[in-house]
Amino acid sequence: MKKFLTLDDLQAQGKVVLLRADLNVPMQDGKVTDDTRLTRLVPTLVELSAKGAKIVILSHFGRPKNKDASLTLRPVGKALSERYGKPLLFVEDCIGEVAQKAVSEMNNGDVILLENVRFYPEEEKNDKNFAQAIAMLGQAYVNDAFSCAHRAHATTHGLATLLPAYAGRLMEAELNALSSALEKPERPVVAIVGGAKISTKIDLLNNLVTKIDVLALGGGMANTFLAALDNPVGKSLCEREMKDQALRIMETAKNSKCQIFLPVDAVVATEFRANPPTRNLHVDNVKDNDMMLDIGPDTVAELAKVLATAKTVLWNGPMGAFETPPFDAGTVAVGKKVAELTQAKKLVSVAGGGDTVSALVHAGVDEQMTYVSTAGGAFLEWLEGKPLPGVQILEERAVALRKAS
Repeated sequence: MKKFLTLDDLQAQGKVVLLRADLNVPMQDGKVTDDTRLTRLVPTLVELSAKGAKIVILSHFGRPKNKDASLTLRPVGKALSERYGKPLLFVEDCIGEVAQKAVSEMNNGDVILLENVRFYPEEEKNDKNFAQAIAMLGQAYVNDAFSCAHRAHATTHGLATLLPAYAGRLMEAELNALSSALEKPERPVVAIVGGAKISTKIDLLNNLVTKIDVLALGGGMANTFLAALDNPVGKSLCEREMKDQALRIMETAKNSKCQIFLPVDAVVATEFRANPPTRNLHVDNVKDNDMMLDIGPDTVAELAKVLATAKTVLWNGPMGAFETPPFDAGTVAVGKKVAELTQAKKLVSVAGGGDTVSALVHAGVDEQMTYVSTAGGAFLEWLEGKPLPGVQILEERAVALRKAS
């Protein structure tokens, strides 16, 4: 039995459905520059509309202090309407008479977008009265914002305590993908973890090494592990003060029979800029003036062998300074290998985290992975093994609603 209820369980005909989405998309000059979150919401909108629901979309946008006109959801609503392919009414408040009037005039299948819920500080405080003021607008609650599930806010948690609560199709897809990748994976499981610092991912690493078979490290955090093993790292990004933590993670991995894969060679330069003179060195031969800025070809080849034995791959973080050429080569090569194996049906690949998504897009393989999460903080906290309030409440409400029926 599913832990949470989905749209399959919702009798939507004629009901006002409060749909929590994440429309916090990047904007420039009034235009959406990355519409991934908008396009991924469309299937839930289409299904609910086809079922005859009256859909009321709730979302935050940015971090406004009270009602900040520069952070209105109006232009986002216009962009969403274009992706949805149907008109979408924007409402200038999310509670009160304006919102109530707009909802009362809806027909089955209509979609409206309420103004930024963070215009009210009560949203982030998970204020019960604020949640009740929104709840009175509808008869059912659907959460399709996994990317906000790590926050216990009024519209991600409080509403679910007041109305029958369901997961939207995007939320359902995220949870199914993550469950298949870590909770019930096909083994061996390989996790690729890169990025700048170990200090920001200690909880993640400690949790992963107890659940997976191989932890492949790249980026600046790999340098910290190499330094902990007394390898020279020169001027490379490295948290030398984290040596003891790195050694403890390696000990935990050993006790859990998890292999840690570290770079064997690196692309180095003496200055960090685009297209400087570079050399490829074995990690034992890094000089004092060198900066390791990408994994080298031997590391790519060895990691490719590891990936060829995997059945499940989790990916969070780039292998090097991929934004600055030529230090994107390692990340691109690994991305293409994971994509190749995924497309050949040899493994399931799940990736997530801001830099990771950007890196996979840069490599041109984001659409060739099994699943790419845009959730950011929620994805990381899930990898860390932390409970996500927005998911927990859906599971709790599913139990309660099944008992009541």
